[in-house]
Amino acid sequence: MTATLTRDPHQVGRIADRLGAILTQRGIGPATTTHEPPPEPVTALELADARIPARYRRALTDHPHITAWVDEIARAGRPGPAGAPGIAEGASLLIAGPTGTGKTHQAYGAIRALLAAGVRLRWEAVTAADLYARLRPRSGFDSERELQALAKCPLLLLDDLGAAKNSEWTEELTYRLINHRYEHLRPTLITTNLPTADLRTALGDRVASRLAEMTERVILDGPDRRRTRHAAA
Repeated sequence: MTATLTRDPHQVGRIADRLGAILTQRGIGPATTTHEPPPEPVTALELADARIPARYRRALTDHPHITAWVDEIARAGRPGPAGAPGIAEGASLLIAGPTGTGKTHQAYGAIRALLAAGVRLRWEAVTAADLYARLRPRSGFDSERELQALAKCPLLLLDDLGAAKNSEWTEELTYRLINHRYEHLRPTLITTNLPTADLRTALGDRVASRLAEMTERVILDGPDRRRTRHAAA
């Protein structure tokens, strides 16, 4: 004769309830929902740093005229969503000086300072040489559309203006870009190694005349910091 062992279902239920209560107290019960911590919000400055060249991702501007320009642009911005100011019409800035005096560093520092101040900022940055290479007509590429996008961008950094080889085509392209931003009062950061007289020769009278009116000028001087750091190392 075979005996069958059975367990009182009420006793099994009581054991299960006690086990469930113990697990719940320890935060691992079946009814406990695990909540992942919300992701940290990505700031506009962090997003910008992903686009800024690695050498300038921690750039800070410390020139009083450039920080004053940043403050002026930030104050002039019209409030947008959540009250954050955006880029409005405003003055442009021409940062001039010999090679290695920190012009590009100061320009990227100005962009980062605007973002750190909470300004909603759509911006583009390009060297003059890359600008001409990018806009050179080629099959399957709408260079006119790209030029208009740069011309209408709320803030543009045009780096190393006057350093690229000049031609009638580059002079006309530079004129169209600068003239649009001049007419619409779009803030533009421009760096150049050339003194004023040489800038006029390199870019032509039309561009030089507009730059003279639309920009505040900051002159950086001193030795080439790249060579100085290399010698010290």
